[in-house]
Amino acid sequence: MASKEQQLIDLLKPVIEALGFEFWGLEYIAQGKNSVLRVFIDSENGIHVDDCALVSRQVSGVMDVEDPITSEYNLEVSSPGVDRPLFTLEHFNRYVGEFVDVKLRYAFEGRRKFKGKLVGIEDDEDIVVHVDDHEYLLPIDAIDKANLIFQDHKGK
Repeated sequence: MASKEQQLIDLLKPVIEALGFEFWGLEYIAQGKNSVLRVFIDSENGIHVDDCALVSRQVSGVMDVEDPITSEYNLEVSSPGVDRPLFTLEHFNRYVGEFVDVKLRYAFEGRRKFKGKLVGIEDDEDIVVHVDDHEYLLPIDAIDKANLIFQDHKGK
């Protein structure tokens, strides 16, 4: 993970947790005046617009005081949603048995994209994904982006 993202996590996670929400993760996309800081929050009771507004105000205040991003950016606060991004080994561990879409920073065995069933975690550093009758051990540090693939389990 980029050091800027880790700095932002260290700064914002305690603020969000103090408000009673789970800090799910964040994405910082640096694109000049179009930069975006996207913060994901969760709760056992779900996330509502008022929750996002509350967290947004708190995060904005902390960001104004600490000033970790010196250029212009847009702040977005939201729920991770049903196709939630997966950032940590703990996230992957919660969703073993579900389907995931994983994109790596660099090619592994000739490919960067893997869509399949999350089979498990190995040695606290690799996720195991079953794709097309093959299991891949993908290093967590090599993952650029990963999301759950929503499966409607009703009636199944």
